[in-house]
Amino acid sequence: MIKGVKYFAYGQSALLLDFGAQISPKTHTQIQKVRVSLEARRIKGVVELVPAYCTLLIHYDPLVCSYGDLIHILDHLDIQKEHLEVCSYLVEIPACYAPEFGQDLASVCAHTKLSAQEVIDKHSAPDYLVYMLGFLPGFAYLGGLDALLATPRLATPRVQVAPGSIGIAGMQTGIYPLASPGGWQIIARTPLELYNPSKDPPVFLQPGDRVRFVPISIDTYHQIAKEVQEGVYTLKRAKRSTHG
Repeated sequence: MIKGVKYFAYGQSALLLDFGAQISPKTHTQIQKVRVSLEARRIKGVVELVPAYCTLLIHYDPLVCSYGDLIHILDHLDIQKEHLEVCSYLVEIPACYAPEFGQDLASVCAHTKLSAQEVIDKHSAPDYLVYMLGFLPGFAYLGGLDALLATPRLATPRVQVAPGSIGIAGMQTGIYPLASPGGWQIIARTPLELYNPSKDPPVFLQPGDRVRFVPISIDTYHQIAKEVQEGVYTLKRAKRSTHG
């Protein structure tokens, strides 16, 4: 039995684990440990595990694995006694905050009463936790934004936001992996390719990873973009493991 977790049938082929209403690194770690524990069991019929802020969704094939089977497994799960290794990465994301890419940087400055350099310094200071992926393939919701940078979404969303755009919405920051509509305040852009369906995996940011934004000049942006296009850019990331 997972302490404090509630189970809900989610349609005819999914089970939702609800870890409560508090979004926090502690809740995230608990979700990740349950995910790793279930993956290690290689349960027949389980199709996919989808972590979110405070939930873990288990998609399963009801012809192979029943709702009751999963409840039985979960009732006997004790992650406190298991030796679990949760692997993740610290990923450096080059970010260009030039006016060409940070269309809303001035608006964020006006809202926060900070200078452009102060916004850049505060935004690039933390190592952000990737809580979940959603909205678009590879769109990472990042936690850890400095409260002084919190800025409301745009009153009217843009019809199209460029791939690689880095934005702020409330207490969140994130990166658009694809061209799409969007209402986040855009303050920078990365030349990295966050989503490529021809690669395995198609996204390189995963829940549990940490993201560090590294400010770059516009010349460096174009140089990295060229290297990415030619397939010679080396992503800067370091493996991190937690045990419990």
